[in-house]
Amino acid sequence: MQQIEIFEIPSPCKGICQVNNRGYCKGCYRSRDERFYWNKFTNAEKRKVISLCQQRYKRYLQKKQQAENQQSTPILKIAQCHFHQISLVL
Repeated sequence: MQQIEIFEIPSPCKGICQVNNRGYCKGCYRSRDERFYWNKFTNAEKRKVISLCQQRYKRYLQKKQQAENQQSTPILKIAQCHFHQISLVL
C-alpha cells in the first residue's frame, strides 16, 4: 500500500543562491537542474534530491576540515643563511 503525501516537500533553498566551482548552489547544494525543475519533481524525486544535497554538504564539510587540518600543521623548513648557519623557519 502506498502512503499518501498530505504536505508538499518544501524547497531546501536557503536564499544564498551562489554557485560553487562544481555547479552546486552554496546554500542548498542543489545542481542547476535540481533547482530549475524542483516544482515539477514528484515528492519521491524531491526526497532523493534532498538526500543528495545532504551527501554533498557532508563531503564539503569533510574537505573543509581536511584543508583546515593541513593549514594548522606547521611545516618546518631548513634554510641556510650566508654564514652557513642552519636555522629553522616556521
